[in-house]
Order: sequence, then C-alpha cells, then structure tokens
Amino acid sequence: MTPLERARCELKAHPLALDAGLAAGVLVCMVAGSFALPHGTDGVTWGIRTPAPLSLLLMLLAAAALVPRRRAPRTVLALTCTLSVVECVTGDPRAPVAMSAVIALYTVASTTDRTTAFRVGLLTMTVLTAAAMLFGPLPWYAQENLGVLAWTGIGATAGDAVRSRRAVVRAMRERAERAERTREEEARRRVAEERLRIARDLHDVVAHHIALVNVQAGVAAHVMDKRPDQAKEALAHVREASRSALSELRATVGLLRQSGDPEAPTEPAPGLSLLEELAGTFRSAGLPVEVARADQGTRLPAAVDLAAYRIVQEALTNVRKHAGAGARAEVSVVRVGPYIEVTVVDDGSGESASGNTAPGNTAPEAGGGHGLLGMRERVGALGGTLTTGPRYGGGFRVHAILPVSTTDNRVEGGTTAPGEPV
Repeated sequence: MTPLERARCELKAHPLALDAGLAAGVLVCMVAGSFALPHGTDGVTWGIRTPAPLSLLLMLLAAAALVPRRRAPRTVLALTCTLSVVECVTGDPRAPVAMSAVIALYTVASTTDRTTAFRVGLLTMTVLTAAAMLFGPLPWYAQENLGVLAWTGIGATAGDAVRSRRAVVRAMRERAERAERTREEEARRRVAEERLRIARDLHDVVAHHIALVNVQAGVAAHVMDKRPDQAKEALAHVREASRSALSELRATVGLLRQSGDPEAPTEPAPGLSLLEELAGTFRSAGLPVEVARADQGTRLPAAVDLAAYRIVQEALTNVRKHAGAGARAEVSVVRVGPYIEVTVVDDGSGESASGNTAPGNTAPEAGGGHGLLGMRERVGALGGTLTTGPRYGGGFRVHAILPVSTTDNRVEGGTTAPGEPV
C-alpha cells in the first residue's frame, strides 16, 4: 500500500479529523479573503483593508460549526447561514463567511435525496442572496452579491452529483455481490445435482449386480453337494457379475476425475444398445426376460439413453428380488411421436417391485429402498413422466415416458404425455 493510499484509509477511519482539517482550511481561506480588496486600482490587491473584530469572530464560529457537519448536516447549514446573514448585515467591510454555508450546503445535498437538495439549495440561495442585496453595504447588483448566488448553486449541484455517483457505485457493488451470491448458489446446486446423479448410478449398479450375485450364490450353495457342475456354473456367473459391477463402479467413480486425468474413463455410458446384454444377465440368473423394441433405431441423447437403461435395469432388479419364484418379465421400448416409452412388467405373485407387501402401495420410501425414487428423479430431471403400480391380476408395472429431445418437447410434470395411460 502506497503512503497516499495509507493516508486515505486513515482519513476514512477518522472522519472527524478530516472535517476538522477541512474547517481549518475554510477558516484560512475566509480570513485571507477578508484582507483582499477586489476593486483595487491595479485589480485585486492584498492588505488594503482589515476585517472588523466581529467579522473575525463570525468566521471563527462558522469554521468551527463545520466540524460536526457529517453528524448534523442540516443543523450546521442553518447555523452557518445564520452567521452569514449576520455578517451581511453588520460586516463593513464584508468578509466571506458565506463560504462556510456553501460547504454546509454541499454536505446536505450529498447526504439526502435530490428533491430535498433542490429545496434546501433554493432556500439557501434565496436567503443569502437576498440578505446580501438588501442589507449589505454594496449595491444590490454588485458582483459579490451575484457571487453568493453562484457559489451556493455550485455547492448544491456538486453535492447532488457526488450523491448520485455514490448511489451508482453502491448499486454496482450490490449487483456484483448479488451476482456472486447467485453464482455460488448455482455452483452449490450443480454440485448437489451431480452428487445425486452419481448416487443414483451407484445405487443402480450395486443393486443390480449384488442382486444377481446373491441369487447365483444361493444357487451354488444349494446344489454344491449334489450337482457340482451346476454350482461351478453359478459361481462363474457370480464371478462375471462381480467383474461387471467393479467395471461399472470404476466408470461411475471415474466421473469424479478431472477431464485431463489420464485415468478418467473414456468408454461411453451404457444405453439401450446394451439392452439385450442386460436381459441376458437376468436370464442367466433364472429370470425369463422378453424384450420387444419398436423405436425404429431412434438415436437418443446420452442422458435419455442412460436414464432408459437404468430404469430397465432397476425395474428388472426389483422383479428378481421381489416378484417371487417363477416370475417372468417383459420389456418394451416404443417410439411414440417425440417421446420414447419404456415399459417393464412382470407377472410375479410375491412382493411388488417396490418392495412393499401391500398391493397398491407404490411409495418408494415405504419399502426402505431408493429404486423407484431414483427412477422418478431421473425421469423428472429430463422432463418426462413415470407411473408405477401393481397390475390387475398380479405383478407390477413400471412405465416411463421420456422426451427424445431434452431441449424441446418436454413433458411437464403432471401433464399426461401421448400414450400414457390415464
């Protein structure tokens, strides 16, 4: 920090000292001006006239009144104007006591609104100019009288200009602070959304593969003694499911890496192109799955493609966990106008796909899991709709409608999209 900046900071920290210095400077200027003869034979001459003792006293009082100008600006203005009027009536020769009133008027104009500054400035100009013209020793048209009018107008105008500039700077600072707060809130919101998305992916990956591992491990334990070949096959499925789980977990956690990290994943996120492979993993775990597609090779945005895949994955995982032995599942993917419809149904007679034993209770929270909640969050983030619930006659149904384009043709929450059952 330079010495000038340090001195400026010190003055801002001690405004009373600054005002005392200003008052001393104004006093020096008034005393010096009282010794000048403005109409000498050779122009302005010094030391020709001597101010009266009363004028010196009025100048001293007017300067002292400027010290508390920040605390009581209107009171200081009224006091300096009174001293200036007294000097106009009694001073002979005249002394520039009105200089203190100009400083006080500037202070009032810089600390109040424009309307008040205009009214106070007009009143001050009228009173001081009228007193100088009517009661002063000089003719009413003397330039000193017109100077009082001009200087009071300058004081009020300068004060209003400073006030306007301060207001502009304050508004700019507030806008900058508000923009900074908005950026911080947006950053926190994006971080929260990203954490939620990663949590959904981790849940889907872990729930799917752990469910398969659990089933195959149970099969291996059941047939280990009587049919070791089938147990080996089940253990091979366990090994394959665990390898797939580790691979997907590595890819999901890798999303947290920086884009320039050489270890960041480069493979694309799973999508509906892997739907047959996904169904195959469930078939190998003993769940018959039929897949029907009528999307005519639609190319989906990455977010929609991933969401559709995860919905099918989670729905089939719930079928395997809750639908009971002998259940069958059907998966259909259909393009309907600007939407893609994904449906997973089963004919199980056990617990519903949400994990609730009570039929018709489809709230994801009631089952203690996050599967259906994660589905709703995925679909809602894309502007689609999701309906889940038990089927008439047994089983469970998951039906998602996703927009083919994530920027256009959005399905607003609560609106029935084309093809959605009412």
